[in-house]
Amino acid sequence: MAKNTSKKIKELKGIKPEKVDEQELARMQSSIKTIDQLTHEVGTIEIRKHALMKAMEAVQQRIETFRNELHNKYGTDNITISDGTINYPEEAPKPNPEENGEVNKED
Repeated sequence: MAKNTSKKIKELKGIKPEKVDEQELARMQSSIKTIDQLTHEVGTIEIRKHALMKAMEAVQQRIETFRNELHNKYGTDNITISDGTINYPEEAPKPNPEENGEVNKED
């Protein structure tokens, strides 16, 4: 009881406490520790994310190189992934000069 009595006497005299009580300190320390752990986890995840993005970029570059190889070999890089069918572009029909109203004017 003396502890509560001295606390009330200090309050009445206008003396402000110098420290928070042990429970409040423990709560604050626990919360700060949790924030520190979460911050560390977020940092670890960001580092892993960066590594994964770099790996994805490397694979995309390999795909682009391979597409160029296919285009040089087959004239197209349009391949059906499921079965390997080469989808050649349709050749545009050559215009017939007579259909365009152009006739041989050498006559």
